[in-house]
Amino acid sequence: MNQPTSFCDQAWQNNLALFNATLELPFNQALANGTLPREVFQHYMIQDAHYLVAFGRALAIAAGKADDAEGLVQFAAASQEAVVAERELHQGFMQEYAISPEQFQSTPLSPACHHYCHFLQSMAWGRSYPVALAALLPCFWIYAEVGRDTLAKATPDHPYQSWIDTYAGEEFHAHVRAVRHTVDAVAAQADAKTIADMHTAYTDAARLEWMFWDSAYQLKTWPC
Repeated sequence: MNQPTSFCDQAWQNNLALFNATLELPFNQALANGTLPREVFQHYMIQDAHYLVAFGRALAIAAGKADDAEGLVQFAAASQEAVVAERELHQGFMQEYAISPEQFQSTPLSPACHHYCHFLQSMAWGRSYPVALAALLPCFWIYAEVGRDTLAKATPDHPYQSWIDTYAGEEFHAHVRAVRHTVDAVAAQADAKTIADMHTAYTDAARLEWMFWDSAYQLKTWPC
């Protein structure tokens, strides 16, 4: 007898074409083969640092909605890790890729980054715990799988090896597996309407992941 499909497995299959399109984006193709222009990577890193603060806030809000102590601890810790990662970008990646504090502070959120940040925070504040988790999941999971795909394609002496090591590493993947386990456990207790809302939230966030990378490659800013 076949085991029922978990929420995460179903969400991944439902959005597999979108994930494959994400891998095929010019940004991710150039990142993988080491030809991504430094200017583009700098732009991406600045936007990612802005994003991580908002992501951390959304995780903290979700933690406050957790219906057990384990979820509270897990997502409160994830919130802290997101903010710590943002600080490490300043001290590590940004120094490595010659992004000054002044350049970071003077660069506003791009339209895609602004949209994604506000989407996650509105979902965390305004929706139930299960739906908030579903919206947060793509950032964890898609980054891990993009990291793994990039590692498989990367050339020796890759200019962005430190980024690859971060997101293809076992520590990050173990963290993602733990988040998926929690999302599946929460979904297993949810009613059909909540499950449907979770799938919508997951897909919307996965689309915003696509938009974030596409926007970075095009160096998009506000039109006026």
